[in-house]
Amino acid sequence: MSPVGLNLNRQRFLIVRPTALGDVSRTVPVLVSLRHANPDAHIDWLVNETFADAVRHHPALDGLVGFPRRHFGTMYRNPRALAEAIAWAHNLRRRRYDLVVDVQGLFRSGLFTRLTGAPTRIGFANAREFGWLGYNQRHHINHKRHTVDRMLDLIEAAGFEPQHDMHLYVGDDDQKWLDEYLAAHNIAGEAYACLAPTARWRSKCWPVQRYADIAHRLLDTHLAGSRIVLLASPNERGQLQPLLNDIRRRNSNHLERVLVPQTTVGQLMAVLSRTRLLVCNDSAPLHIAVGFDRPIVTIFGPTDPSLVGPYQRRDTVLRPPGVGDQPYNYRRFRHDQSLIASISVDDVWQKIEQQTQTG
Repeated sequence: MSPVGLNLNRQRFLIVRPTALGDVSRTVPVLVSLRHANPDAHIDWLVNETFADAVRHHPALDGLVGFPRRHFGTMYRNPRALAEAIAWAHNLRRRRYDLVVDVQGLFRSGLFTRLTGAPTRIGFANAREFGWLGYNQRHHINHKRHTVDRMLDLIEAAGFEPQHDMHLYVGDDDQKWLDEYLAAHNIAGEAYACLAPTARWRSKCWPVQRYADIAHRLLDTHLAGSRIVLLASPNERGQLQPLLNDIRRRNSNHLERVLVPQTTVGQLMAVLSRTRLLVCNDSAPLHIAVGFDRPIVTIFGPTDPSLVGPYQRRDTVLRPPGVGDQPYNYRRFRHDQSLIASISVDDVWQKIEQQTQTG
């Protein structure tokens, strides 16, 4: 299956999905779908430089177009950054892509798509923020489908056979870092569990005291190994301190078995690629762990797992009872934990037992 009138051989393709880390990680099926249809094509990915390692080592990818979002964000007050942004845009056009597909569907990604000047520019007809203006092939896709399915529906509407391969790949340097890190903490070859208790919005975070309860149970039972690794993005690491304080207060010996590595994206992927279990909120580590087919337990609050949950892993999800299809604006009530707090420690522990037995 292929786009009508497009010679797929030796063509240059670009995937536009700059952000965010979890979204980039679960966009891999689009890459695999394009490669499946185009074994000889050159395929690049336009991605925020911060998240590039999420897909850098995928064998279906030929190259990356790094977008320095943070630096370019200063161009309104920094003439040098403005000049570099203009040069970046000119370079994007000089790459002469034949087909560009924007699976983000926002103003910025639509603008990037338009700037390529590619003769075939594919995107969602209902892209937000007028992003659809950047496309010359617009497809109406059901917005009530899971995010991954929506992207694959777009690919299929454009004439490509969808592939559901979510697998991610870790670079050799990051694998080596993990080997050395585990050896330094005397757990080389041993199992460990990961907890990722943070998120951008407080309403998406299960209460930290309950994560402490889960940590103590895991350490007492060795159900998922003898150590726990706490994960958080650099700007969310401060959210870990209350959890560490709680663990210390209840059992200082347990704290000695808790690791808090400061990782790059590639190192985070390496840690998750070998974890015996991940317990997390609706956040990026979830989708990375799906890419490595690891046992996971995901605690959802206001967001809808049918749209943004672990792809084809609904059995790993816990959601407050009675939520159903009721709308809930987690951005408006970003500090309200009342919904996600209705999930008990026992509920999560039961799900952990199920997943570790089947994982």
